[in-house]
Amino acid sequence: MEALFDNLIDFCAGFPEGNWMYLVMWLIGGALIYLAIAKDMEPSLLLPIGFGAILMNLPGVSLGVDAAGNAEGILGLLYRAGIANELFPLVLFIGIGAMIDFGPLLSNPKLMIFGAAAQFGIFFTFFMASLLGFDIRDAASIAIIGAADGPTSIVVANTLGSSYIGAITVAAYSYMALVPIVQPPVVRLLTTKQERRIRMPYAPREVSRTTRILFPVLITIITGIFAPDAVVLIGFLMFGNLIRECGVLNSLSETAQKVLANLITLFLGISIAANMSAERFLRVETLLIMALGLVAFIFDTAGGVLIAKLINLFLPREKKLNPMIGAAGISAFPMSSRVIHKMGLKEDPQNFLLMHTVGVNVSGQIASVIAGGLILRLVQTIG
Repeated sequence: MEALFDNLIDFCAGFPEGNWMYLVMWLIGGALIYLAIAKDMEPSLLLPIGFGAILMNLPGVSLGVDAAGNAEGILGLLYRAGIANELFPLVLFIGIGAMIDFGPLLSNPKLMIFGAAAQFGIFFTFFMASLLGFDIRDAASIAIIGAADGPTSIVVANTLGSSYIGAITVAAYSYMALVPIVQPPVVRLLTTKQERRIRMPYAPREVSRTTRILFPVLITIITGIFAPDAVVLIGFLMFGNLIRECGVLNSLSETAQKVLANLITLFLGISIAANMSAERFLRVETLLIMALGLVAFIFDTAGGVLIAKLINLFLPREKKLNPMIGAAGISAFPMSSRVIHKMGLKEDPQNFLLMHTVGVNVSGQIASVIAGGLILRLVQTIG
């Protein structure tokens, strides 16, 4: 008992020298756990990240990775085994691919344009972060936060060797969870009430099984030709979708969607915390990364909406698009499509936009992965 009190006294005495940083990280970890449990915000990820942040910042305990990236404990070993070699994010893409139904997109392929437009914020933030003094590799890694695609953010940051991978990952997944809070004000700012009330009738075209099977194969081939740096990401995503659509691996598809995706997400979350030591995380740059990530997220949302408004200038009145659907072009699937659909219903209870927003949302999933590959190629070219 006496030793326990001695340790507590030593810990408190160390506050001026830096022990206060541990307390801050415990509060950050606690906040993430609170958001996961009380607000149901990405609980399968924010909860392990939050707990891992606390675990990583216990005085006298070395569980993560050192400045050179060498494993110092169990979290460091998990990081080296699953994130440093990109295994966890890529396997997670198989589960995500198995969850996605590309039917709405294949039924209306022109929706792909909104997925592409909603990546504008990534490239805008890349140049902004560079101007603010971040190394080009860190700037590129920060910019991908705007895709609201956690696995892609991890792969890009890890591939480029960013020293801010902990902050980048927390920002990416936090903004994914905050889609219902961040997107509606941006959409309302850029649209009029009349535009938000535009009805878009949905007349689904039958998509054959052959088309559904060929789509992931062809997308992988096309990506490999035009954006080879994205082929691994898109390949695993499309492989998961092929498992879903082939019709002969239904049990594996269900496993990939539920058991595999959830298990990998848990390991991914707690492994990310290996880079969340107080010395690495509590820096001015972390706050700047969070701010830049928000800028990227806002500009991605705005890009999709503004492209829809631009297209409307050339369409007859009876074929006008509801510009809100462009906001669903980010990669936060299926949360963004639901948020925009609910906004449409709020403006007009008979305005059902869900199938349109789902089509745009899945196109954003593809576009964000390709954007990640393009960013990697751009950095390698410049560097």
